[in-house]
Amino acid sequence: MEIDRAGLAAFLRRRRELLQPEDVGLPRGRRRRTGGLRREEVAELCHMSTDYYARLERGRGPRPSPSMIASIAQGLHLSLDERDHLFRLGGHAPPVRGTGGTSEHISPGLLRVLDRLEDTPAEVVTELGETLRQTPLGAALTGDATRYTGPDRSLGYRWFTDPATRALYAPGDHAFLSRMFASGLREVTALRGPGSRAAQYAELLLARSDEFRRLWDRQEVGVRPHHLKRFRHPEVGDLELNCQTLLDPDQSHRLLVYTAVAGSESHERLRLLAVVGAPSAR
Repeated sequence: MEIDRAGLAAFLRRRRELLQPEDVGLPRGRRRRTGGLRREEVAELCHMSTDYYARLERGRGPRPSPSMIASIAQGLHLSLDERDHLFRLGGHAPPVRGTGGTSEHISPGLLRVLDRLEDTPAEVVTELGETLRQTPLGAALTGDATRYTGPDRSLGYRWFTDPATRALYAPGDHAFLSRMFASGLREVTALRGPGSRAAQYAELLLARSDEFRRLWDRQEVGVRPHHLKRFRHPEVGDLELNCQTLLDPDQSHRLLVYTAVAGSESHERLRLLAVVGAPSAR
């Protein structure tokens, strides 16, 4: 497929002009004279330089890679139809759609909710527990979970391979969480089939973890997470947080929102966490 530079430039300009600061969780500010986002704001949302993005809008610059197109689609809060159109304008075939659990494109609706939770720990995760995006307080609570690559992106996989992951949770919950992660992976593996990413993770864990092998052999399914999550934070101490879940069935994504009972010790520690922020290395 050939890149349509003029079409790509026009589409990007129009989408930027239609997107308002409040749509992406940005303050409007008093000096904003026109509607829409500025190029530098879009560039930041898309994790690229302003110069690179500006050249795309002017119909110049290199042909963007599929990963760059995906980043732009997410930064501009595009729908799946708009995302696919952007891929074609950029000269690439769109990613395969469906509920196969592999899509990483967060729906605009879910992003709008997440953007309004800046004072609350929250994250968007896949069915395998791969964190796609976190609020700042979410990253302060559990660390930047988006930094992982490969199988380590899955919380369930890290649970059996990385002791530091377990250190974030109350020791009394570890046995249950092990059962829950093994059960969940078994269900997703059955749902997605032998060649799926879930099946690959299961094979890797069977080779690496004695505990996982024992739990896998139990053939247990249906172990559901508790609504109350108990975290152990290295700076603010123990927190008991309620977890609410919003499901996007089209993408097999979940928005997890963590809240504390008003007036509780955990509520006060969450307020302190907002000041302390995330440790530099966790």
